[in-house]
Amino acid sequence: MLLSFALIFLSGMSAGALAKKIKLPPLVGMILAGMLTGPYCLNVLDPKVLDISAELRRVALVIILSRAGLALSTADLKKAGRPALMMCAVPATCEMIGVILAAPPLLGISRLEAALTGAVLAAVSPAVVVPRMLRLMDEGYGTDKQIPQMILAGASADDVYVIVMFYSFLSMLSGGGASISDFAGIPVSIVPGALAGIVCGLGLAALFGRFHMRDTVKVIIMLSISFILLAVEDHSVTVKISGLIGIMTMGMTVLYKNKPLAARLSAKYNKLWVAGEIILFVLVGAAADPSAITASGAEMIAVLLIAMVFRMAGVFICMLGTRLNGKERLFCCLAYTPKATVQAAIGAVPLSMGLACGQTVLSAAVLAIVITAPFGAFMIDSAYKKLLKKGI
Repeated sequence: MLLSFALIFLSGMSAGALAKKIKLPPLVGMILAGMLTGPYCLNVLDPKVLDISAELRRVALVIILSRAGLALSTADLKKAGRPALMMCAVPATCEMIGVILAAPPLLGISRLEAALTGAVLAAVSPAVVVPRMLRLMDEGYGTDKQIPQMILAGASADDVYVIVMFYSFLSMLSGGGASISDFAGIPVSIVPGALAGIVCGLGLAALFGRFHMRDTVKVIIMLSISFILLAVEDHSVTVKISGLIGIMTMGMTVLYKNKPLAARLSAKYNKLWVAGEIILFVLVGAAADPSAITASGAEMIAVLLIAMVFRMAGVFICMLGTRLNGKERLFCCLAYTPKATVQAAIGAVPLSMGLACGQTVLSAAVLAIVITAPFGAFMIDSAYKKLLKKGI
């Protein structure tokens, strides 16, 4: 097992560096490294590592949501206003609708399986979007109209919304069907989860303010509470609680109570993400069957393109009634296209559960990463100076 982890880190870092040299996001190289070392190609990874890959990806998801919460200020949401709130859910919902309409005839799956696939595809990648929006804020592009802040806030909350929808659809599918009460349970689980996160965040802020301890210890405590929230979600029966929402709101509450502390903790989580990113993307590549991807390639690409059109339409709807001009609205549409992190974290979950649509969902996730991550990163980097105005 230790040799496998060495191979994961070394192959992932090497492939990521090569991808970066040819102007592709490193995560694309990491996925290809996983495919090469995985069971469908060279088969050099220990099966024990692949057996626990679902839990390892869940840990990566905790890091993603914690980073998002510690960086997502309620003040930024208020400044960005109504469009930012709409961006949290409208584009993702439109994309899911597009997949629900297109996937059954093209991929031969049921509507509920299509909804699950749509939920996997619908999340924006914080690994691609967040650093680029922070750079725009530093350089002053679009800041007069709060464009980077709006995209940053919307993308962070978008991930949580999509993940909650994914696990809700997954629960319905594994239980054998969907009902109105199942959908009603989605918002019902969000409120207790948010309250649990706020309570935990307030408790942590008080604890960290009262007792002196290293920031590393604080991160370990936050991680432990995050795992507890997920365990509560797994075992909650009477009252459903969204542990994912709790993790994010816990970080937001710590940020609200103590911004300098949140910034330091976010930096620690960023260091954790260096290793977490490699493990996440290499393992999702290892789980993907290249033959299954190529078998449904043309149809899957068609579904992805349709989903992207629906997503851009959703972003356009969010921009209605704003002061943004045509170029700025186009930039928002382009900036909301890249997918990577969340797809890698949840794309292989249906397959690990033995669902019939598991390989289809994973193939969609991998293709979405390989196609949209480079496209979105390239479009943001090449277009922001042309489409956005630099503030004074």
